[in-house]
Formats: sequence, C-alpha cells, structure tokens
Amino acid sequence: MKPRKDLPGNKNIIGSKVVTIRKAKHIKQKDFLAKLQTMGMDISATSLSRLEGQYRLVQDYEIVILAKALDITVEELLKQDNG
Repeated sequence: MKPRKDLPGNKNIIGSKVVTIRKAKHIKQKDFLAKLQTMGMDISATSLSRLEGQYRLVQDYEIVILAKALDITVEELLKQDNG
C-alpha cells in the first residue's frame, strides 16, 4: 500500500490506533484484511484503508471484530491517548 498523503479524516476515533497496533505487531494490511474477512467482517481493501485513514464510519460490531483480530480489548481500542 502507498503511504497516505492526506491528513486523517474525522469519521472515527480508532483508525489511527488500528494502524499503530497493526504495524507494531508486524501485520501487513493485506494479511489483516484477510483475517478480518475470515472473522466475518465484510470489508474490502479500500474500506479498510478508509477506516485506517479515519475516512470511514465504523459499526459497533466491527469494533469488536477489529479488537479480536488485533488481540486487544475493545476498551484498549477505544481508549484515547491524552498526550
């Protein structure tokens, strides 16, 4: 995937955290996409990219799947860093 040129959007609060955790765990975006799809999340590569860039709304059930796929809790995914 190409590096993002635009600033993050404002459609969700978890996109940047998904990217940070995914990269920290050395998971490629295409591998993460495949994992999400096998876990029942109907998402395309474009939609995942938009989610990570905060240009796509995230459904509540998707938050649960994203957290499970990243092996973290929903609370960790939703927690906002203050600093």
